[in-house]
Amino acid sequence: MKIASWNVNSLNVRLPHLQQWLASAVPDVVGLQETKLDDPRFPDTELVGLGYRSVFAGQKTYNGVAILSREPATDVQIGIPGFDDEQKRVIAATVGGVRVINLYVVNGQDVGTDKYAYKLRWLDAVHDWVADELQRHPQLVVLGDFNIAPDARDVHDPEVWNEYHILTSAAERTALQRLLDLGLHDAFRLHHDDAGVFSWWDYRQAAFRRNLGLRIDLTLVSEALRTRCSGAGIDREPRSWERPSDHAPAWVELAG
Repeated sequence: MKIASWNVNSLNVRLPHLQQWLASAVPDVVGLQETKLDDPRFPDTELVGLGYRSVFAGQKTYNGVAILSREPATDVQIGIPGFDDEQKRVIAATVGGVRVINLYVVNGQDVGTDKYAYKLRWLDAVHDWVADELQRHPQLVVLGDFNIAPDARDVHDPEVWNEYHILTSAAERTALQRLLDLGLHDAFRLHHDDAGVFSWWDYRQAAFRRNLGLRIDLTLVSEALRTRCSGAGIDREPRSWERPSDHAPAWVELAG
């Protein structure tokens, strides 16, 4: 079972890329972030033609999440239960016996800002919800654009991306570690120790060509799925296409 995550940075613009990638990579489940479409405009019909059904929660211009799957998704949850938030950043569903939580984590703007404080509150709410979900669904994958690079291996310049910088600050990394401490594992790190493998590159300064990136798109697997995790990686190719998203798909393969 191949499960992927991709921040498409506007599905309206990137739909041809998504269609091309689905046809070549053939994932079983895909979590999308930043669809930037309200629900009536979601391209459900086009994706059905490729063999995928969709559940989604969108809004115009900003945010928006979706889960595409070859098997029907059930037990769909939109938003974090008990957390009042109008932004469409969270969707969860069960596919093939695996619970999939798709997150578009708050960016946070800058350390010390109101948006940064909101990010930390949001991550606290996610932590408590995921803890409950793990009790109900031991076979759990939490994926998405986390807007947090886990450690120094996941940034192109650790001196710049330090404990005082947004996306790498001490409080953000602590929040991510709290999630992992629930019994989740970074699937990429189960198979790769190397530094310099990224999932996001700025559009400026020829960042992709120079590999000036961050690994902020993650697939986390529960302890119950750890032994089934047969592979994980990042597919850089779509980032090289014309008018690409600034993110590349991250994926995990579950055996059995």
